[in-house]
Amino acid sequence: MTKEHFKQLVDDYERLVFTVCYQLVKDYHEAENLTQETFLSAYLHIDRCETEYAKPWLTRIAVNKAKDYLKSAYRQRVTLEGSEAFERLPAGEPPPEQRLIEREGAEQIKSAVLSLREPYYHVARMYFLEERSVEEISTALGRPKKTVQTQLTRAKRLLDQQRKERELDGT
Repeated sequence: MTKEHFKQLVDDYERLVFTVCYQLVKDYHEAENLTQETFLSAYLHIDRCETEYAKPWLTRIAVNKAKDYLKSAYRQRVTLEGSEAFERLPAGEPPPEQRLIEREGAEQIKSAVLSLREPYYHVARMYFLEERSVEEISTALGRPKKTVQTQLTRAKRLLDQQRKERELDGT
């Protein structure tokens, strides 16, 4: 794999990897660190991944890095009874209003996915909300991989149309 190809891989999946890490560790800076660790590990072991499986592969690395972090001795700290009152937001964590905006955005996406009709509903729910790979969805639904890919592409188009309609309505 060339450096340009790996750079494209990072550009394509950096936000996904960060989101996965942040959802698990709930710490903005640690999620950034874990994102870097994920891509470093991916770079070191890139020969183990076929290009078409890059997304689930990177997601699995990110999940494993976050789980390792959560299990680490660094993370295992003892808090004194009543000390929660003295805790503050960690430096660099987004302010509460930003977190609210992100949460509302996630809720809009969830709502849009859940509003899709069949056969797109199950495929989109499993892909976007459960973050399953095309292969996993294919197996779970008993559908051919190409069918799942086609339905996912169409679901993405429908979701994009919904987004554009919301933007025109100003919501």
